[in-house]
Amino acid sequence: MTEGLPLPFDDLRRRRIYLMRHAEADYFDNETGRRRPDPRIVPLTAHGRNEAAAMANLLKDAPFDRAICSGLPRTKETAQTVLGNRGIPLEIVSDLEEIRGGTLEQRESMAPADYAYTMFKAHEPDAAWAMGERFADFEKRVLPAFQAILQQPNWAKLLLVCHGGVNRAILNSLLGTGLNGYGFFEQDSCCLNVVDLDMHPSSGQVERTIFRGINITASDPARVDSTYLSVERLALQKNDGMS
Repeated sequence: MTEGLPLPFDDLRRRRIYLMRHAEADYFDNETGRRRPDPRIVPLTAHGRNEAAAMANLLKDAPFDRAICSGLPRTKETAQTVLGNRGIPLEIVSDLEEIRGGTLEQRESMAPADYAYTMFKAHEPDAAWAMGERFADFEKRVLPAFQAILQQPNWAKLLLVCHGGVNRAILNSLLGTGLNGYGFFEQDSCCLNVVDLDMHPSSGQVERTIFRGINITASDPARVDSTYLSVERLALQKNDGMS
């Protein structure tokens, strides 16, 4: 039986997902200016920890009853900060790890524009992220894991802390735009997406999807100071580090 809010006009149950991207991560070595070789193990920056604390304050009254992250340090630290002292165990679903780029040398060899706008080309044949994992293969890893969570009955208000690429895969799957829509959704560091799903209580089928909020940040909700895309900023930082 699917948990969630019983709706007044039909037999569906409404569940809510608080889908977050991790806070700012320490991708670059301060001494060399180069990207760290293994992005899977990077922690949050000091700024990222402040972002996570601000989001924790914004969500202090959110009634989570389940929490999941990808298991990479940057999602674990973000999720633990947002959860605070709720006492909810943080579960790990490793198939929700970020799309994997190529080697450090491959990534550094890319032109900044190719790096910054790859998401807009995710639908092209054999398109891959930063000379690494193909977007089509990435979706085959991420979306079944997400669907498995939807089919599990033991939650109504889920905190799900993932990554920019993972969030795009999830949002586009719910919208039905698939790989064509990866460039549609910006996912700033420590952003929040609020999505309600009206689901059949027996079959677990999603009958209605309601997007309550997309790419909400605690520090700049009106996007007054956010002009560049997050990947554009990374490409600029990468270029600066190589100069």
